[in-house]
Amino acid sequence: MALEGKVVGRNVRKVDGLALACGRPKFTLDLDLPGALVGKILRSPYAHARILRIDTSRAEAVPGVACILHHGNVDRVPYTTAGQGWPEPSPYDNFLFDRKVRFVGDRVAAVAAETEEAAREALRLIEVDYEVLPAVLSPEEALAAGAPAIHDEDDAEGIYDAQHNIAAAVDIPVGDIERGFAESDVIVEASCEIPYSQHVALEPHCVIAYFDEDGRLVLRTSTQVPFHVRRIVARVVGLPMEKIRVVKPRIGGGFGSKQEVILEPVAAALALRAGRPVVMALDRAEVFTATRTRHPMRVRVKLGAKKDGTLHAIEMEALSNTGAYGAHSLTVLSNTGSKTLPLYNKAPHLWFHGKAVYTNLPVAGAYRGYGATQGYFALEVAMDMLAERLGMDPIELRLVNHIRAGETSPIFEKIGEGREGKPQTVKSCALEECLRVGAEKIGWREKRARRRREGSWAYGVGMSVSMQGSGITGIDMAAATIMMNENGSFRLLVGATDIGTGSDTVLAQIAAEVLGVPVERISVYSSDTDFTPFDTGAYASSTTYVSGMAVLRAARKVREAILEVAAGMLAEPPEDLELAEERVTSKKTGKSVTLSEVGHRATYVVDQRHIIASASFVPEESPPPFAAFFCEVAVDTETGVVRVERFVAAADCGVAIHPKLAAGQLEGAIVQGIGHALSEELLFSEKGRCTNANLFDYRIPSALDVPALEVVLVDSEEPSGPLGAKSIAEVGINGPLPAISNAIYHAVGVRLTRAPFTPARVLAALRG
Repeated sequence: MALEGKVVGRNVRKVDGLALACGRPKFTLDLDLPGALVGKILRSPYAHARILRIDTSRAEAVPGVACILHHGNVDRVPYTTAGQGWPEPSPYDNFLFDRKVRFVGDRVAAVAAETEEAAREALRLIEVDYEVLPAVLSPEEALAAGAPAIHDEDDAEGIYDAQHNIAAAVDIPVGDIERGFAESDVIVEASCEIPYSQHVALEPHCVIAYFDEDGRLVLRTSTQVPFHVRRIVARVVGLPMEKIRVVKPRIGGGFGSKQEVILEPVAAALALRAGRPVVMALDRAEVFTATRTRHPMRVRVKLGAKKDGTLHAIEMEALSNTGAYGAHSLTVLSNTGSKTLPLYNKAPHLWFHGKAVYTNLPVAGAYRGYGATQGYFALEVAMDMLAERLGMDPIELRLVNHIRAGETSPIFEKIGEGREGKPQTVKSCALEECLRVGAEKIGWREKRARRRREGSWAYGVGMSVSMQGSGITGIDMAAATIMMNENGSFRLLVGATDIGTGSDTVLAQIAAEVLGVPVERISVYSSDTDFTPFDTGAYASSTTYVSGMAVLRAARKVREAILEVAAGMLAEPPEDLELAEERVTSKKTGKSVTLSEVGHRATYVVDQRHIIASASFVPEESPPPFAAFFCEVAVDTETGVVRVERFVAAADCGVAIHPKLAAGQLEGAIVQGIGHALSEELLFSEKGRCTNANLFDYRIPSALDVPALEVVLVDSEEPSGPLGAKSIAEVGINGPLPAISNAIYHAVGVRLTRAPFTPARVLAALRG
């Protein structure tokens, strides 16, 4: 079917836009359940300790306390909190409650009570005796000889090397790396480090567990992965999956933090034990320390190149801190190489290797960029160093080496998400145009040639490039159902999870384009495990590409059924009819019938049937979006303060289904990346306690911190995607860190390789 672009590619009003603007949508906690108990969690004060005794007798005597759970009165079931497709690549190293605590903030017990005051009083009265154990607070300490084993339990599953605190490891050689460097004319090496950082979604993690009229457990929860929640909770609490329903209402942000099943098993267990509804919500300090963070990581990149700039050898080594549990440990580590190294596919010799290491610090998990952010920091700083050594413009070096349409990389096949990947040929790539557009808009040539200085302020420009992916090949699966109403409107049912990204609107646009109706004629229902078809969830930049293809397939089936009914009405074969503008029209005679007439006939008149179709999609490839980033910074050489004066990004996401939403995703990712570069870092005491778990001391960019920001969507068309589309959600977060670091170097001649680039670190580098 030729794409007319009547709906796709246009900035239609979001399907939920007016309601959101008026404050009408219901978020998780906007449901008032009479008689609901309040659930609270007792957390460990120690980074590493064994629980010797728990006495809950005084706590149970508090008026209003309904039940208290701890390791002594619940089943011991190993599981992973990572919401990922089966077979789950993360180790089963979690328990609802364990005999051991592994970080400050780990779960010790949970209380359900009539009021929050009663629950907090009960927590205060629970008596716990601990045997405090030695703690390791860095990967280096955890790997050292004689370090205590953080996971010494016998019943955990899937840990790479528990005795040496290694949750996961990768070792991927291509070609002969030693030969590659020996044959290189120029070699550079960079080691860059990213600390603990938090997602800081506006809405904290929260859940309501209750029972429907048939006694089934219902979880209304702020999640990115409702179907994974159902599967994991069923395992933990021992209920058949059909006895659990998961409902995702409106979500106040996720960024990967809600790809984790953290509160839901606890709320479910409390509700089942008490036989009553339970409401749980974390406070901001708990969100910071007891949910998930980005994986702190040190990445070392070594590049070997020929004199003309062609890369000949690339080595990337990653040391990842997964924290106390191994959620996403293998997959984030794998992505550090798999989402970066294919970008520069000219080097015949590659080696990606690394470890994800347990420590007694908070648990790292999924975060937008998912390992690629860490990898690009080191890779793009190293590329800047190489350009300088070769006397090349950084843009020219990228142009010599980046992958293009029709090309492949052995990395695609070697590394997938926690397993081997699949061969893939890039079918669309507009990175060259992205580089041209971005350079022109920032004034690259002029500003690189002449450094500006105003008093103590030095100005510089820097750039970087990145790619990502669109879903997980052979793993992600999405389904969609479309049904026609008798008046010619449609209902679209999808398991895809809109977490504020606008995916409900994008999927409605795809359906509307195929069905020849405006978006307003499509009613979207999403993310209810009882009523919507399966979808792995909102992660891996998958929704537009994977869920969009399921919608496209279902819409085409419905379109065929409509043409069949209309053929009977117009006495012409379906192939002689076309559907557009809410009418089916004969190409020969020009006669037409409305969709309302078609729906009425199918429902009530002749050969009655419900026009309805379902379709599924599993991707065989993961087409990468591409982006080029350019920024201008000002550095105060007296105070070390860095200001991002201007930021320009040009991105190739294929056909932008909704250009404004796509641009918004890119802008938001860039602002998050600027926060990573300049201010965001969780800090810990020598005993492992987070010292800045609040929004005053942990600083994210505010509206006043956002620089002059311009994003451009560069056209391409992805033939494997829905109506030419591929992803946009994550690629934008990978560029700011290295681009800002490279710009600082251009301004003042020092390379900053540890984020964030605080005034103290900048001053230390200048003085060093």
